[in-house]
Amino acid sequence: MPKKELLPRPTDGELEILHVLWELGPSTVRQIQEVLDRRKRTGYTTVLKLMQIMAAKGLLARDESQRTHVYRPRVPTDKTQRQLVADLMDRVFRGSAQQLVMQALNSKNVSPEELSEIRTLLDDLERRAHERD
Repeated sequence: MPKKELLPRPTDGELEILHVLWELGPSTVRQIQEVLDRRKRTGYTTVLKLMQIMAAKGLLARDESQRTHVYRPRVPTDKTQRQLVADLMDRVFRGSAQQLVMQALNSKNVSPEELSEIRTLLDDLERRAHERD
């Protein structure tokens, strides 16, 4: 069975850029820098260099067909989140999904709406597990 391709774990700065790209869609360095600059003073060349590194690492794809290069994430949000959570679960919780979830739910106030969504997800997971048996 072939091993899944794991992309490098993004740094905090790289995750900020990924979040902007997931929100905006394919964008130029200038567009990303303008969004980041509204949150925290960020220079154009800093963002450019970071995005070039991300492209080299395989986190971003770059369209060079125009004078102004357009970047897009190589991996969708949900896949990146799953990979980061799996890594966190392995490194911090020794593979225990139960411990991860318990800590996540105890770390902040969870709204009734979030709890309802979590219950629905758990019910769906339990139903699928019984269907496989």
